[in-house]
Amino acid sequence: MGEQVRATLRGLLHVRPLAGARRVALRAGISVLVPLLAVLAAGHPGWSVYAVFGAFTSLYGRNHVHLSRVAMQASAGAALTGSTVLGVLVGSVGPRAWVAVPVAAAVAALGAVLATAQDWHPPGPLFLVFAFGAVASAPHVLSDVPVAATVAALSSLFALLVGNMGSLLRGQRSRPARLAHVWSWEPARYALAVLLAGGTATAVGIGHPYWAMVAAVAPLSAEGLAAQLVRAAHRILGTLLGLLTSAMLLAPHLSPYATVLVVAVLQIVTELLVGRNYGLALLFITPMALLMGQLAVARPAGQLLFDRGVETVIGAGIGGAIVLCEPWLRSWITAGGRESDG
Repeated sequence: MGEQVRATLRGLLHVRPLAGARRVALRAGISVLVPLLAVLAAGHPGWSVYAVFGAFTSLYGRNHVHLSRVAMQASAGAALTGSTVLGVLVGSVGPRAWVAVPVAAAVAALGAVLATAQDWHPPGPLFLVFAFGAVASAPHVLSDVPVAATVAALSSLFALLVGNMGSLLRGQRSRPARLAHVWSWEPARYALAVLLAGGTATAVGIGHPYWAMVAAVAPLSAEGLAAQLVRAAHRILGTLLGLLTSAMLLAPHLSPYATVLVVAVLQIVTELLVGRNYGLALLFITPMALLMGQLAVARPAGQLLFDRGVETVIGAGIGGAIVLCEPWLRSWITAGGRESDG
């Protein structure tokens, strides 16, 4: 245990080298900027939430090339679009807050299966849970479904083109990764994290329970116990410090177009940092998430900052607890299986 603590402390401050980050960051910034400008120019800022989650397609496959990246981004884009549409459907029912929790758990579990099958990078279902939870948290009507599907899909397609234009122009080819599925504990672990975090935040009555769900999922996608504990600590500390940068950017009450430009810059900086040190990246992820939400529906800044901080602590704390309890849970499940066989 002492060695795990020392490894966690070292990981908190470690900044890793990362090749090719500038190219990936620029692609991500363009993929977010253009769809958001398009929905603003169309006079529908409320559609920005659909556009931005489709644009997150650009975040996948940064270490892959050619057809391998196309295949990964296509599957991720389809999953992000599906999660967005599902969020609209849940947002159209009456008691959406409590309905959203088990559905988000199902999204997390199914997303984990798909992420493992296609070896997604970044791994895990975090962005699927984020997309579903953010959209489902707002009220919708069924007529919003075709709009959400169209905007998210077009945004995803644009991100796919931006991310692979160079390969298409050069006519480069490589074999995409084959689908493969291995049964594991991962989907159940993600679902449990979302159920506990979302249920806790919803019961307490905080305004954005999906932030707790996302924070709970975040540590689970790292590889190894020490890395998962570092990710949970980064999520809490980075978010709390990121509330300071968020307060500074929310204070001026930027115009929608200025907000979009700031979000694009924050996306670029995030991609430059996230592979180096997740905690540092959260100084920019936090205001980016809050500003994106303000584009669709403006809310009082003070309440937003409070909700973000409290829900992140709840979610990341639950995610970290699951990581620490996982060896005990596995042994308990295994022991139960042996007893039933006997």
